[in-house]
Amino acid sequence: MKVLVFGRRGQLGSALANISPKRYNTKFLTKSDIDLVDFSGLRDVVLSAKPAIVINAAAYTAVDRAESEADIAFKINAEAPGIMASACEEIGAVFMHFSTDYVFDGDARSPYGESAPTNPLGIYGRSKLAGEKAIGMATERYVILRTAWLFSSVSPNFLKTMLWLAEREKEIRVVSDQIGSPTYAYDLAAAAWMIADSLRESDNNNFGLYHAVNSGVTSWHKFATAIFELVGRTDIVVHPISTEEYPTSAPRPRFTALSCRLMHKNFGIALPDWRDAASRCLKQLRYENQRDFSPS
Repeated sequence: MKVLVFGRRGQLGSALANISPKRYNTKFLTKSDIDLVDFSGLRDVVLSAKPAIVINAAAYTAVDRAESEADIAFKINAEAPGIMASACEEIGAVFMHFSTDYVFDGDARSPYGESAPTNPLGIYGRSKLAGEKAIGMATERYVILRTAWLFSSVSPNFLKTMLWLAEREKEIRVVSDQIGSPTYAYDLAAAAWMIADSLRESDNNNFGLYHAVNSGVTSWHKFATAIFELVGRTDIVVHPISTEEYPTSAPRPRFTALSCRLMHKNFGIALPDWRDAASRCLKQLRYENQRDFSPS
């Protein structure tokens, strides 16, 4: 079975590539292979490849910069996925896409289900929600996985940034009033491949929108504290601060924990606890010998 994956170099794309099942004939594309805002070229790539499944792991993820780059954010996060989905519909392919917890405003007090009302606070979240809608308009044979707080051993992310700061500071200030579920890119990639396996079955029609995060809920502050505990850096002091004490260009939702019960019900998939995931990611970092823990 042929699979086409967009976004090879990012956290998720790298994870998808590293655990790509040998039973699939998978082609990975990078930015140098295709410009996501070249919509005619994007459509042609899908149509000419004729894959059974297209996985879009590419996205505009610069949350703060999106506030001043709304045009490009919407082109990459909304229009491009719509083009991919439309091309998939034309050739009868399944389209898999990844969205974000930032489609919610954070006013909930319990984990969001897939049917919860959306109300993104910033351009990034709005562009990702527009992408979800564009996909739904283009095809019925899609799976969208909303995820959150992605981390891995590659690309800039919170876990790597904390380790980098620990090599330079003894005291670190981290926001404590934003709550969510840290998600290991490898666990999300494994879930994506398991869903792909399930959708290979001709009688499986569990298409639609799902939430996919590591289990458990925490704050950025507690996540940072856990990271330092796992690497034995008891010398690092992590001070809790409020969102107001760490102003950003884009507003952040305060609570974005996601319920993954639907994914477990339809596919039998449940991602491990986020602490276990963080421990495995740190072991991967050590294996890759990234001693400077640079976030870039």
